[in-house]
Amino acid sequence: MIAEREVVGWLGRVRANLVALCVVLVGVGIVVALPFSFPGGGGSTDLDRALAQPIHSEMDDRPGIYEALVIPSNGYILIPLLLAAAAWFGYQRHWRRAVAMVVLPEVVVGINTWVLKPLWDRPLHGYLAYPSGHTVHLVAIATAFVLLTGSTRARVSAVVIATVALLCAAVGMVGLGYHLPTDILGGSAAAIALVTACWRPVDRFLEPAGRIRPAARIRPQC
Repeated sequence: MIAEREVVGWLGRVRANLVALCVVLVGVGIVVALPFSFPGGGGSTDLDRALAQPIHSEMDDRPGIYEALVIPSNGYILIPLLLAAAAWFGYQRHWRRAVAMVVLPEVVVGINTWVLKPLWDRPLHGYLAYPSGHTVHLVAIATAFVLLTGSTRARVSAVVIATVALLCAAVGMVGLGYHLPTDILGGSAAAIALVTACWRPVDRFLEPAGRIRPAARIRPQC
């Protein structure tokens, strides 16, 4: 029976690793492929214009709408949200998960800021726009929470809320000219890929605390 459980557990880990690998490869593929469509100087692509045109035509005459929509991507929303998620794990006495919840998204943001942005070097209004840092932060927090929580209901809720927040923020950022749509697409892909890629060492960090050891067999004394 114990051997059967070990085999099932091993197969589950292999399946999870394969899924994670596919997610990372797809995300990296998107992040790398999009810059090949960028014109010289980092201007708009055909995809950028196709996605931005309906936004501007429908909402440019509504004052304040873009400022309201962009709120979910701002640091004064994301940092408290990050700390609240960590506190939720702490309340359940999952201390290692609480630490990982804080560290993992911020590591990903750092990689995006200091590695990916300079690598692709897409200037916009005096700053490097690709991949979008605000997008990376939002999506990294949501992805980390989905990977860390063991509750299916919490995962589904996080995905739904993050998707709505990202769509709202994307419309706001494009409308205000903060980012081009491909900056946001690349930021989403980068965040998901980086968080997933960092998951294995985090999972090993969590494993000792979460492992359930089988009860020791009591031997009769002579």
